[in-house]
Amino acid sequence: MSDFLAVLCNDPERFAQAEQLAAHLHLPLLSDQAPEAIVDYGFVVMFSPADIALQQTGRKAPGPILVEFTEGAVDHRRKFGGGKGQMIAKAVGVKAGVYPRVLDATAGMGKDSFVLATLGCQLTLIERSPIVHLLLQDGLLRAQIFAREQDAELLQVIQRMQLRSQDSRTYLESLTAEEFPDVIYLDPMFPERQKTADVKKEMAAFHSIVGKDEDADALLPLALAHVNYRVVVKRPRKAPFLNNQTPSYQLEGKSSRFDIYTVKKLPDHLVS
Repeated sequence: MSDFLAVLCNDPERFAQAEQLAAHLHLPLLSDQAPEAIVDYGFVVMFSPADIALQQTGRKAPGPILVEFTEGAVDHRRKFGGGKGQMIAKAVGVKAGVYPRVLDATAGMGKDSFVLATLGCQLTLIERSPIVHLLLQDGLLRAQIFAREQDAELLQVIQRMQLRSQDSRTYLESLTAEEFPDVIYLDPMFPERQKTADVKKEMAAFHSIVGKDEDADALLPLALAHVNYRVVVKRPRKAPFLNNQTPSYQLEGKSSRFDIYTVKKLPDHLVS
């Protein structure tokens, strides 16, 4: 990874943080450089005064990849996204009086967790990649600072999201029965079967940096053994079932679907 990735710090106040990440991951530490001028590394984790981002290097590289909850598509979905009528809400079981405690065991950039938090669920987000965890942590922190000053409703949403840096299997195995979440949500990175021109830059970068969730199949039986009511798996629409296990039922959209594995029926009233 070190030939491919470096840490870049262009903010003196964040140098100690960047230095700590570089030492932890055994990555080169660069400073005061423009990412478009860097040729020795394909990507940099870039610490700037405004945020922390994953940035491809070179002159024609796409823009930075960062977690943003206060503007753009994620924020628009919070305000105008269809509420409890959204497919993810139906998959998780959110409805009036029912707001399950959800464990997002493959948190990634946190977008689906954020949607569920906007609907009133309490979320625990687990992310094992230290780089993705750092991006998500930075996005949550920036959103919290913004919300404290300008958006009380957003602050409530962010406060429903608790992030942990851990492998989900280790976390699940540590839970007592009293600690089981009501719902476990899985959205493992799906290996690209063929090269397509429209692969999102975010997913392409993640595949490059993080690798694919090759061990995702093992997560499903573990999740089913450590959940109160159901496990929800998000998949590309034509992808095979996770762990070749047929779900209890499915909800299908244009490009993706939700496979729902029920352990027992959600109660008619459930507030986390």
